[in-house]
Amino acid sequence: MKLYNTLTKQKEEFKPINPGKVGMYTCGPTVYDFIHIGNIRAYATPDVLRRYLEYQGYEVRHIKNITDVGHLTQDDLDQGDTGEDKIERKALAEKKTPEEIARFYEDAFKEVEKEMNILPAQYFPRATAHVPQMIKMIERLIDKGYAYEKNGNVFFDVTKFPEYGKLSGNTLDKLKVGARLEEHPDKKNPWDFALWLKAPKEHLMKWASPWSVGYPGWHIECSAMSTEYLGDTLDIHTGGEDNIFPHHEAEIAQSECATGQKFSNYWVHTRHLLVDGEKMSKSKGNFYTLADIKKKGFSPMDLRLAILSAHYRSQMNFTWQSIYQAQANLESINNFYNRIINYAPSESDKFSNFTVDEFVKKFKEALDDDLNTPLAVSVILEFVNHGNKLTDENLMGNPAEVKKTLETFAKILGIKLEGVVIPQELIELAEERKEARLKKEFKKSDELRSKIDEMGYIIEDLKDNNYLIKKK
Repeated sequence: MKLYNTLTKQKEEFKPINPGKVGMYTCGPTVYDFIHIGNIRAYATPDVLRRYLEYQGYEVRHIKNITDVGHLTQDDLDQGDTGEDKIERKALAEKKTPEEIARFYEDAFKEVEKEMNILPAQYFPRATAHVPQMIKMIERLIDKGYAYEKNGNVFFDVTKFPEYGKLSGNTLDKLKVGARLEEHPDKKNPWDFALWLKAPKEHLMKWASPWSVGYPGWHIECSAMSTEYLGDTLDIHTGGEDNIFPHHEAEIAQSECATGQKFSNYWVHTRHLLVDGEKMSKSKGNFYTLADIKKKGFSPMDLRLAILSAHYRSQMNFTWQSIYQAQANLESINNFYNRIINYAPSESDKFSNFTVDEFVKKFKEALDDDLNTPLAVSVILEFVNHGNKLTDENLMGNPAEVKKTLETFAKILGIKLEGVVIPQELIELAEERKEARLKKEFKKSDELRSKIDEMGYIIEDLKDNNYLIKKK
């Protein structure tokens, strides 16, 4: 399998540090609001990656942090350490404690992941529970001369790390001439970033440290938590492209200076999602959560298939037409799945030439090429169309193998199949109706269709006198 590595700007063959095992870290949510469909897309990428690695036999240890302190409001400024704490601001606005805000939105996030069939990480470490590890890493950086303290604030000295900018391209030379950098009186250089900030007296979230009663910077959290659970060097670090700078660039700098080791071998970033060609924004009225998608009559699996129909490294343009198409494709897949699980070979069935091997090969080749999920989805649809054609012609020889293959494809992509085993009584009615139609007894055929309808099912007539039964 080859993955595009943001660090090297090229596709590379994936090789884990330890044979058969993979350590993967995903930057999780800052829990002050509901996640939107762009966030969902960013979490779907590592989910498919993990599923495919596990399919290949790897034991994946997946860590996804919960940022419940330290992420400041002005993270659009180049070092991300200016403004109010996002959770604290929400807590003050809603007259709740920061913990109440964080736990509510953490639970909401996990519920969305469950609905989207995103596998839960093995562990969701919270930033507030790992302040001692952060303090320890900051002390190490100060001792090594990479960080400095002034007036209770601690900053990382970017000039001490010559490789700064190797992930994002934002090297010191570029930062000096063109960046939007916040001024702070205690910084040696405007491009230095905060590791620890002294808290004002009224600040709600604060901890004792060797430098002041304060709180950690956003960047140090992920370095402390990822190395705590996965060691000094990670196999894979994932996140949205908005995390590349400053967040992931800062993670590399502080982690490699603290440990003396390479921080992550592979960096996998999901590109932004647009809505109708524009950046998603509440002011534009094009800001959608999963709840908004469901209100429009679409299922979480419709959304998931729409997301997977665009490559994670391409800028996905979400439109209602795109999710309608995904819904139609999912219905085709589920219809075929129902057809297979209720398929009863008859004496008239001929030997099938349906070999699943060619489809399995194409599916794997798609995902081996930097998780090409759009191609993998097209392989499934081709598989379904081919299977329907053979079934129409009574050429389906081994439905169990076809069923197992479709279930494997769906499991790797995280698509929940909806299969309904049709009761024997219903099958008998359908067969009786089929005979009535063959004899041109259309009144009887209509009566039997009505009986089937009363039982909560729909029967669709196919060519060659075949039929498809679906639950309403």
